[in-house]
Amino acid sequence: MIYRKDKPSETGPDVILIGAGIMSATLGMLLKELDPTLTIEIYERLGKAAAESSDAWNNAGTGHAAFCELNYTPELADGAIETSKAVKIAASFEVSRQFWAFLIQQEHIELPAYFIRSLPHMSFVWGQDNVSYLRKRYEALTKCHLFKGMQFSQEPDELREWIPLVMEGRDNRGPVAATRMDIGTDVNFGALTRCMFDQLKEMEGVRLYFNHQVRNLKRQDDGRWRVKVKDRASGQKRKVSAGFVFIGAGGGALPLLLKSGIPEARGYGGFPVSGQWLKCTNPEVINKHQAKVYGKAAVGSPPMSVPHLDTHYINGAKELLFGPYAGFTTRFLKSGSFFDLPLSVKANNLRPMLIAGIKNIPLTRYLINQVRQDPEDRLVALREYYPEAKAQDWQLEIAGQRVQVIKKDPRHGGVLEFGTEIVTAADGSLAALLGASPGASTAVSAMLELMARCFPEQMKSAAWQEKLQRMIPSYGKSLADDAQLLEEVRAWTSEVLGLQNTVVS
Repeated sequence: MIYRKDKPSETGPDVILIGAGIMSATLGMLLKELDPTLTIEIYERLGKAAAESSDAWNNAGTGHAAFCELNYTPELADGAIETSKAVKIAASFEVSRQFWAFLIQQEHIELPAYFIRSLPHMSFVWGQDNVSYLRKRYEALTKCHLFKGMQFSQEPDELREWIPLVMEGRDNRGPVAATRMDIGTDVNFGALTRCMFDQLKEMEGVRLYFNHQVRNLKRQDDGRWRVKVKDRASGQKRKVSAGFVFIGAGGGALPLLLKSGIPEARGYGGFPVSGQWLKCTNPEVINKHQAKVYGKAAVGSPPMSVPHLDTHYINGAKELLFGPYAGFTTRFLKSGSFFDLPLSVKANNLRPMLIAGIKNIPLTRYLINQVRQDPEDRLVALREYYPEAKAQDWQLEIAGQRVQVIKKDPRHGGVLEFGTEIVTAADGSLAALLGASPGASTAVSAMLELMARCFPEQMKSAAWQEKLQRMIPSYGKSLADDAQLLEEVRAWTSEVLGLQNTVVS
């Protein structure tokens, strides 16, 4: 692919990044570290970075490492626990930690102390079947060194020490159980993203444009991309060309990917899911909880709707959130248009979207029920995790918007995906990231995969390989297979990031 200008007459940057979220920030930092001579332009439709999915109020801030998320470890028909997804996600988060530690150690970014901190990750269940499942999950995961240090308990006294709010008033309600990982983290992805963009815009050859919306993009005969941009403040429109374009606009990525016209985008659709939190307003209650506690998702619910009672540090202040309560809207972004969903329906994705919709009737029913909830319904759900909750201590807050991926499937016609999906043009000149969870926590691994597809020759070069291994010491190796390497990188990142590392022997 042509990723940089090769003619003196060409105008425009080498790279265009669409969207100022965690993915574009990560890709921009990686590319400038690997090739400082690259010119990059970043376009964001809103007035600041990380204003949508990456913002601290729009996500739970969980450093997703699969320690507590039960949807990453499904129980199979034979009763066994599938752990491959959890292992992959846990390893990916370790990669992110390494890159963040490198940036800090090299003084490439100056992050506030509250950007990441140690916070136990816990799973909590009740009922004999769920307790049995959690024990099997614990036994399966702890066979892998990535989950060394995980604790399991059914003892009420111990659980009252771990999670007093969750256990208050729970007497005589049947068996309960929890797992705990003390090396879990809480991450302010908004702060992280904005710090990376603050650094990027100071680098030579990088320009960051806020309040600029990309309206269209088209491949030119020479292989470069011509991108149409509108200044939302002045109304001025212009065209700019680039050798490589990344569409990292969260929920806004799908419409732009479809406009690109690349064959690889055919058949992709999106299903938007909105979210809400209950935010605790009582400092006494907030101070009694110190963990991220995840439960089991309701039947038919999307993974982003897994209920959790979360301690979350936002701009230095300790918050307590419960949710998210899912909802449905036709918007693809929190600040998007109600026409986003209907305008995304094209001739080449109509069939997959219809088939996926028919096959996911329970999800539709679940979302309708969530939309119809009143404050009393939400309080009932909260009291499953905090039995003594009082309505006056909580207020409703709007959370982020997620677009689940729908894509063609040769066997089923169309499937609804709940992870993330990287779509790239055959020549590597354009890439888009679609989907939601685990998202931000695995951004570094996702962008490395993207670069392997779009910059294959450069990624194989000795110069880039040497730099990648310096930035990410485990690069090219498996943290799931190498316990010693994991111990070494965890010790290093824990020290640099100021995190607990109780699993090191």
